[in-house]
Amino acid sequence: MDSNLDFGIKMPIKLFEVDGQWFGFTTTHVNTVIVILALTLFGLFVRAKLKNFKTIPDTKFQVFVELLVDGFEAFTMSTMGEKNKKFSMFYGPIFLFILLSNLTGLVGLRPPTADIATTFALSLTTFFMVQMYGVRSKGFGGYYKELFEPVPVLFPLNVIGELSNPVSLSFRLFGNILGGTIIMALYYTMMPWFALIGIPSVLHLYFDIFAGVLQTFIFVMLSMTFVSSAME
Repeated sequence: MDSNLDFGIKMPIKLFEVDGQWFGFTTTHVNTVIVILALTLFGLFVRAKLKNFKTIPDTKFQVFVELLVDGFEAFTMSTMGEKNKKFSMFYGPIFLFILLSNLTGLVGLRPPTADIATTFALSLTTFFMVQMYGVRSKGFGGYYKELFEPVPVLFPLNVIGELSNPVSLSFRLFGNILGGTIIMALYYTMMPWFALIGIPSVLHLYFDIFAGVLQTFIFVMLSMTFVSSAME
């Protein structure tokens, strides 16, 4: 039972050691690769089936794929505006990656998003997109001039606000997913055997599925909002 409390990051694949410190691939690396491979196989399967798609869908799989694509496009346009519909091609895969990562706890894996390195890397992507598209739409001087508004004395606060966006994005996703992982580990460890029948499925429904979907939605929506605001 004590092993259930061992919810930290492990290093199942050790490569080399330096001054007693091992370096290699952690559970985050391994589980991230599993998620990427699953999404890649799904993408290849869809690509192979595209030649059989018809103007009027006649299979459930084509209906599912079109609903997925239309859903991402509608979500993107409702958040970023119709002119930014092209961003659905980026945020769609990001949504699926975060969602599948959040749901890996259902199959006994440690969610990659329960690692701050994963969520911070995703939030840094948003941060650099904000800078790039902000400068592209307003020019270097025009975009960064906003840091001195409404009065120049607020420049330090505006800089802090700009830098806090990726931090808040990463910690929100990381904290919620790690919190669910810890709570489930504590439950499996502390509860008697009869409390492990049926009840864990309800807890997984909330901490893995509900919270996983909700946090995915929040992360992607906030990222879209930051990028679209930078371009306006």
